[in-house]
Amino acid sequence: MTDLRALPAPATTPRRSPLNWLNNQPYLLLSLTSLFWAANIVLARHVGSHVPPVTLTTIRWFGVFLILLPFAWPHLKQDWPKLRSALPLMLLLSAVGFAFNNAISYWAMQYTEALNALLIQSAGPLFVALWSLILFGVRLTPAQLAGIAISLAGVLTIILRGDFSALASISFNRGDIMFGASLVSFGLYSALIPRRPKIHQLSLISFTTCCGALMLLPVAAWEFLNGVTLKLDVLTFATLGYTLIFPSTLAYLFFNRGVALIGPNRAAPFFHLVPVFGSAMAILLLGETLAPFHLIGYALVLAGVIIASRQGSAKTSAKP
Repeated sequence: MTDLRALPAPATTPRRSPLNWLNNQPYLLLSLTSLFWAANIVLARHVGSHVPPVTLTTIRWFGVFLILLPFAWPHLKQDWPKLRSALPLMLLLSAVGFAFNNAISYWAMQYTEALNALLIQSAGPLFVALWSLILFGVRLTPAQLAGIAISLAGVLTIILRGDFSALASISFNRGDIMFGASLVSFGLYSALIPRRPKIHQLSLISFTTCCGALMLLPVAAWEFLNGVTLKLDVLTFATLGYTLIFPSTLAYLFFNRGVALIGPNRAAPFFHLVPVFGSAMAILLLGETLAPFHLIGYALVLAGVIIASRQGSAKTSAKP
C-alpha cells in the first residue's frame, strides 16, 4: 500500500496580488496617468480664478508627501545614502517635475483657453525626445517618430474638430507660453527619470514632492501676503481632494513606474491620450455631441501610441 506521506506535494502556482500585476503593466499605468492628468486640466480651467495656483501646487505636494510618508519612511531611511549622493539630480527632478511644472501650468490656465492648452499638450512627446537627444544622445527610432506623428495627427483632428484650416485662426497668449514652458520642464523631468538612483518608488516620490513643495513655499507665502488666498468652500475642498489623490499621488507613481519599465521615448506618446480623454470628458460630462472626427482622432492616437510604444521601438544610441 502506497504511503501517501511519501508522495510529493502538488505544485502550487504562487498567486500574484492585483497590485503586483498592475505594477508590471506599463501601458495601463501610463493610460491611467493620462486620464488623471486630463481631468486635472479640465478642473484647473474650471477653478482657475478660485484657487491660487502656487498655493494649490504647494498644498498638493505637501499633501502627497504626508500621505506617502508612513509607507515611504522605511524606504527613505534605507535609500538615504543614495539620495544624498545624487542630491543635485534629485533637487533638479523636484524643481522641474513638481515645483515649476505644476505651478506654471495652473497659473497658465487663468489666461488660456482649454482648446489652446490641449493643443500645446500634444507637443509633450517632442520635448521628451528633444531633451533625451540633447542630454543623452537618445534618438527616436523610425517607429517612435512615426507613432508620435500619427498620434499628433489624431490629437489635432479632435481639437480642430476635423477642420485643419482652424489652425490659422488660433492665437497664442501669455498663458499659452506659460503652459508650453511647463511642458518643456516636464519633458526634462521625463528624460532624467531613468537616470535617477536605484531607489524605491516611494522614496523617489516622497523626497521629490517634499522638496518641490519647500521650493514653492516662499512664493505661496508671497501669494498669501498679496491677498490671493484660498476660498474655503466645497469647490476648494473637492479640488484639493481630487488633486491630491489622482493626478498627484497615483499619476506620478504610475508615470515613474511606466517610464522605468519601457523608457521615456516609448512612454512619451501616452501624452497624446491627455487631450483624447479631455475631449471624451467634455462629451460625457458637458453634453457635447460625439462626431465622426472624434472617432477618427481616437483611432489615430491609439494607432500612434501602439506603434511608438511597442517593444521593437526601444533602440537607443546611448546607454543609460
